[in-house]
Amino acid sequence: MSAARRGAVVGAAVAVAAGAGVSALATVYARRVVTPEAERPDDVEVLAVGAGTVTLRATDETIAPGRYGLWLDGGEGHARVGEVLDHDEQARTVTRRLLGVDRGRLREGPARWNQYFHAGTPAALGLPHEDVAVPTELGDMPAWYVPPAPGVPSRDTWAVLVHGRGATREECLRALPVLHRLGFPSLVVSYRNDPGAPRSAGGRYHLGEAEWQDVESALLVAAERGAAEVVLFGWSMGGAIVLQLVARSWAADRVRAVVLDAPVLDWRHVLDHHARLNGVPDPVGRLAQAVLQHRAARRLLGVDAPLSLDRLDWVSRAAELRVPLLIIHSDDDEFVPAEPSRRLAAARPDVVTYVPSTGARHTKEWNVDPEGWDSAVARFLLEL
Repeated sequence: MSAARRGAVVGAAVAVAAGAGVSALATVYARRVVTPEAERPDDVEVLAVGAGTVTLRATDETIAPGRYGLWLDGGEGHARVGEVLDHDEQARTVTRRLLGVDRGRLREGPARWNQYFHAGTPAALGLPHEDVAVPTELGDMPAWYVPPAPGVPSRDTWAVLVHGRGATREECLRALPVLHRLGFPSLVVSYRNDPGAPRSAGGRYHLGEAEWQDVESALLVAAERGAAEVVLFGWSMGGAIVLQLVARSWAADRVRAVVLDAPVLDWRHVLDHHARLNGVPDPVGRLAQAVLQHRAARRLLGVDAPLSLDRLDWVSRAAELRVPLLIIHSDDDEFVPAEPSRRLAAARPDVVTYVPSTGARHTKEWNVDPEGWDSAVARFLLEL
């Protein structure tokens, strides 16, 4: 074999190997996107507990403005913290106001940050609730039913609340007090592959493409209990879920309005953002998106069906929206950038009420300004 031919063969082999490497990396990245995390490790170090204060190791989360929680002892305990009192950048510590210890003992050592502020069931907020089983094709999905406040006329429009990717129903607890006061019965739902909920065949997220069917089943439960219409609430991926329901469900005519907190409106935009954050080369990121949509996604990723990123893109599909939307999204969201929310609001000012905020990390708009969040939601609902 001539030297030139040997060079050509070697070059082709290198190209094939490089292509195979890119494909493998893209598949790994795509699989991470659709795989639920088995457990959440402790991510906070408690350095000292004082009289009404707690000092933590400073991180992007622990120095953030607002009100948050700390899970203690693997989730057995819980404490709530308030505003930052001192941030020592040189020592990498932050001292926050201690608002209360709900259960367990707060002491030095590891803990886990709780962006929901509250923990447990609606009882943690002093609200009565009922555990409800929502029948679905995969089995019963657990939900909480929260009635309106005593003495407040109960509405026949219910709120159905849907948490985001990797979150739990606890993410929705922050919204319950304002709904309770306004007389909206509330159903806080779970969906496939949640902790304590039935698994799909592959045990993978479908980014809204399949989970909406579980929320559709919750609408039927609400209707059986007297709901004439519903307002859908969605946080992060929960926003993608409820918009798929609005677009695809036979029960969509029962949806009166939608409230979205830091929603995923365009998965391509989010995936591009995370590829940059994680140093994933552009070709790998683009190929990962192709893998998510390819017919081989079942085999490569474990999903039950290939995904459609076009169908999940509500900036491009803006003209299809028919129900009023309230979008609350922080300009400082580090996880789901607000640009698609701004673009959708600009494209459809006739149906979208957009409430921007600043200073809040992902889905933490309420934490930073609870009164503002409640007011925006109340104003939107009362004007329907």
